[in-house]
Amino acid sequence: SLAVAQKCNLGCVYCYAEQGSFGGAAKNMDLCTALAAVDLLLAEAQPGGKASLAFLGGEPLVNRSVLQEATRYAARQATRRGVAIGFAITTNGTLLTAADGDFFEEYGFAVTVSLDGPQALHDRLRPYKGGGGSFERILGNLRPLLARTRRVPIMARVTVTPDNLALRNTLDGFIAEGFDSVGFSPLLSAPSGRGELGQDDLEIMLEQMIDCGHEFERHCVAGRRYPFANLVDALREIHRGTHRPYPCGAGAGYFGVSAEGGLSACHRFVGDAEMAMGSLSTGFDRRRQADWLQARHVHRQEPCKSCWARYLCGGGCHHEVIHRGRPACNYIRGWLHYLSLIHI
Repeated sequence: SLAVAQKCNLGCVYCYAEQGSFGGAAKNMDLCTALAAVDLLLAEAQPGGKASLAFLGGEPLVNRSVLQEATRYAARQATRRGVAIGFAITTNGTLLTAADGDFFEEYGFAVTVSLDGPQALHDRLRPYKGGGGSFERILGNLRPLLARTRRVPIMARVTVTPDNLALRNTLDGFIAEGFDSVGFSPLLSAPSGRGELGQDDLEIMLEQMIDCGHEFERHCVAGRRYPFANLVDALREIHRGTHRPYPCGAGAGYFGVSAEGGLSACHRFVGDAEMAMGSLSTGFDRRRQADWLQARHVHRQEPCKSCWARYLCGGGCHHEVIHRGRPACNYIRGWLHYLSLIHI
């Protein structure tokens, strides 16, 4: 994933990237750095294999020209190498245009838009830096794209804080808007500590998630689509027998690239010297990578190594665990227990 813009026009109260800049000066990735990242990605992919290139920030559309040129270059180079490449972007949606929609359609992007609930809630959590809400602008930009036939999936991603725990209302509202998928992510670690979920909040979130799950079951039995991403993705993993010693690919098959070309264990560790994994100029630091993977293995984590859910959970988000510990274990086990009882 490329942090093509370490800057943002929003002032989200909980942002892990500290409102886009990761605690440093705001900056854009230059084209040479982006192309070098693409070259490194494809050099690691085998002919006939797959690769994925994601654009994040900050707000990646602040640096639209580099995003587009890197995409075109990656598509050409992947074709020459016989590698299937997929593209993704996570955006706040405020700068999204119809032309962006055409571009994403052409290159088959998966588009994730950060939205935190109905307008009043969203505007409180994700205002512009200069003040004022962003919801109306985002939905105004998105509705023409959601209304047209397309191959690009558009997902709404909701960061859950103590202020927006009415999940069913949010889920039904975004499904009604036409999103292909809606997912919830609990806020467990924020640089300022603002918005983090406590134990009581996580109990409420679990109840709300299960309520959304029951609604999914009702729709499924009736033959209707209900794109609740957390449930769909989890059932898919259970069905195919997922057995993982890590929660994600961070530091293994997945790396974040900073605007200046630093490599990190994932996009959330951009700018964190302790989680650096090399650079585009020097390549991967294989010793640090090996040490990271050994230390973060679920068998090396407490209380994970004796938890019945360890191979479905993988030990929890590395960034959140390192910065806050594991406040969400009961929530995760409760959610997985519910999933094990679903009968459709």
